[in-house]
Amino acid sequence: MAEAVLGVLIGKIGAALANEAATYGASLVCREASSLKGLFGEIRKAEGELEIMKAYLHDTEKFKDINETTGIFVKKIRDLAFRIEDVVDEFTYKLEDKHGGFAAKMKKRIKRVKIWHRLALELRSIEEAAKRRDRYALPGYIGGIDHHDRSPHQTMAFVREEDLVGIEDKAKKLKRWLVGYVEERKHKVITVWGMGGVGKTTLVDHVYKIVKEDFDVAAWVTVSKNYHVEDLLKKIATGLGITDDTSSMEKRSLGEVICNHLKGKRYILVLDDVWEKDVWISIMNVFPANYISRFVLTSRYKEVASLASSSEIRKAEGELELLEERNSWNLFCNVAFRNNDDERCPTELQDLAAKFLGKCEGLPLAIACIGNLLFFKPPAPSEWKKVYDELELQSTKHVIPGADMILKISLEDLPYELKNCFLHCALFPEDSEMNRRRLIRHWITAGFIKEKANKMLEEVAEGYLNDLVNRSLLQVVERNEFGRVKSCRMHDVIRSLALEKAENEGFGRIYEGSTTFSMDVTRRLFIQSRNIAPLTQSGVRHLRAIHAFQSSIDIDLLRPMLASSILLSTLDLQGTQIKMLPDEVFSLFNLRFLGLRYSRIEVLPEAVGRLVNLEVLDAFNTGLLSLPKGVAKLKKLRFLYATQQGRIGQVWSGTEVPRGIRNLTGLHALQCVKASSDNVMSLLCWISSVKSEHCLNLCSAIMNMSQLVHLSIAATNENEVLPLEALRLPATLSKLELVGQLEKKRMDQTLSSWSHLTSLTQLILGFSKLDEGSFSSLVVLHGLRHLDLTEAYDGIKLCFLVQSFPRLRHLGIWGARRLKHVEIEEGALGSLAELWFQKCPELKCVPRGIENLASLEELLLEDTTEELTEKLCQKPETRNG
Repeated sequence: MAEAVLGVLIGKIGAALANEAATYGASLVCREASSLKGLFGEIRKAEGELEIMKAYLHDTEKFKDINETTGIFVKKIRDLAFRIEDVVDEFTYKLEDKHGGFAAKMKKRIKRVKIWHRLALELRSIEEAAKRRDRYALPGYIGGIDHHDRSPHQTMAFVREEDLVGIEDKAKKLKRWLVGYVEERKHKVITVWGMGGVGKTTLVDHVYKIVKEDFDVAAWVTVSKNYHVEDLLKKIATGLGITDDTSSMEKRSLGEVICNHLKGKRYILVLDDVWEKDVWISIMNVFPANYISRFVLTSRYKEVASLASSSEIRKAEGELELLEERNSWNLFCNVAFRNNDDERCPTELQDLAAKFLGKCEGLPLAIACIGNLLFFKPPAPSEWKKVYDELELQSTKHVIPGADMILKISLEDLPYELKNCFLHCALFPEDSEMNRRRLIRHWITAGFIKEKANKMLEEVAEGYLNDLVNRSLLQVVERNEFGRVKSCRMHDVIRSLALEKAENEGFGRIYEGSTTFSMDVTRRLFIQSRNIAPLTQSGVRHLRAIHAFQSSIDIDLLRPMLASSILLSTLDLQGTQIKMLPDEVFSLFNLRFLGLRYSRIEVLPEAVGRLVNLEVLDAFNTGLLSLPKGVAKLKKLRFLYATQQGRIGQVWSGTEVPRGIRNLTGLHALQCVKASSDNVMSLLCWISSVKSEHCLNLCSAIMNMSQLVHLSIAATNENEVLPLEALRLPATLSKLELVGQLEKKRMDQTLSSWSHLTSLTQLILGFSKLDEGSFSSLVVLHGLRHLDLTEAYDGIKLCFLVQSFPRLRHLGIWGARRLKHVEIEEGALGSLAELWFQKCPELKCVPRGIENLASLEELLLEDTTEELTEKLCQKPETRNG
């Protein structure tokens, strides 16, 4: 994926050239100006040549595995691109270095003349590479950028049930095994096995969602190849809803907690992706005997499937096989032609479609991948023929047998903007859930994302994430209430191939404790081992990112690496137990992302102000009580998250920030800092510990934020009154959270002033003291889709008038302690899917008019009256009220 490397490099060169005018405007010594002029000329020439080279690689890189000459050339271009990236990053640093007094600056400038001359010589090596390109070019594949409009990432395709094609009978059988004799007081172990990508998880997930309501407790746990018994038991405990602190428990204690929790209950546990028999053998005695229990194990290995063979356990074994021809065809058409009304393959494409299916060999994952690949191509025989010819070229070399060949072509077909994002995901731990926001921050600070017309970087990045999902290269784990991807994971078959590509091409490597580990030219290091002593080597100047995924990592052992990795742009220590950063971190001039979320960091020194290129400082839920004054020097900071560990009542405890924080004009989000008279004039996203005396300045500050999207304001406690009647919210707001009492006399005025918030989709109110009269003022929010009232409603009756909240999908009312009656007029809440009432002790009747809610999917009643519960259990004809 050298093309993707060049894409990032060209962006950096463009940024360097953008500094040219400003640089010449400054006072430069004669020799320095002359040297710079020549260097900028070399940069311009390099940029133009690299653009041509990127277009060339777009057409030829896919042939590197079948043409030795092309493979050698692509590798040389990738190595050259890495060298030039180092040059450009160092050049940018030297150009921007403004530390020291006049004499020191002059001394640095004179020394830099020689450095810039050396950098110019490095850039000239591109010319020689261009000559080699022309010399060894593949006939018929030079130039010719594919101008096909690749815009599928602009729309989101939701996962459907077409993945069940060919396994409907298996689903019925599995359901019968699980609940056919649900009162049988025995363990039952059911195993579903088959090759990777055959649809085991898809099948079990489908049935699990149906049958879990028949059990008191249900849990799904992904095991993965590398597991530890204690860690697995902790995951099971969490999945079963056990609230005890299990973080420091050993195997014996964990087993006792799980056993006690399950006694007397009917339960079902799914262990997905079991690689060894020992997984089940090591934990089976944890579960209480003589209770109704069901266990489902999925695996690639028949040996694991035989676990259900002992006389005490009823054997129920199901093998998933490759799809036969008819089901393969149906699955292919469902995916490739999902936008067609009849989902049928046009006659002119049927012969090619049959050839593609021949390559897939009945593997559902391969069929889904090739179907998605063709879905994004014009439905024309000529376009499909190009894709098929690429498959033929791969198969003649037999580089990757079977489905891997199909997956490889899907990866090669990715637009270059997506390739880096995809490989980045592969380096996360196996089966890990990747948070959307974290991924997007990583991609942006790594330089993978470029601005597009009328779109923020975050919007472009989310489009790329959706594109990877649409192409079946990432699987959605969870979506939020608006349908946006909240977290995702990568199928291990795809991950295996992507990891090989990431390592072979120097993109990144995973460290798992090897004593002979070598980083060579690797740009990114993902640490997944507690033993990092072998990583104490120096000489890793090329390293761009370090990600740690072990909580007990000894950060001091990374000091030598941090000292030599002067070009490091990402240091993500999320979830580690570190309390202090090494001094070496604050010399990383190129650092863009510093991730300390969920760590135990207790203090940041003033030296943090030296990280002048920092864009993301994530200290959410840490031990930080305050941020140093040096933070105010980080002019490029775009996202600042800072909260203390734990909660005070219902409100996060904010971290104190320095007065100069208001000077960070580039901030997009400032989350959960502690309010003061000085900082409420800053850009705000989430501000806590607000007092009434802050509100005047707060309202004034918010009115100046014309592009604000998310706003959360939390009072210092639930009794603090927030006089926000002067608050004029920007029309761009999409999410609003207010935690604290609103002034009673002017509440109607405050709420009615929100009528212009046509973009507002999510509203969360806490302790607001709404009543029958003031609640009716909220109906001006016609676009609202999510409404949560947490101890915010203080009325006895709640009425939803006709046509109120037409787009609302979720309504949650928690802690309305005086609420007795709810009425829903016909035509109100026309889109409501979820209706939740929790801790409403006086609510004795089902909401009147609930039958009018045609879209309702879920009604949740928790901690309400026994009288209401009894009414719901009655037959419909006997209910009254």
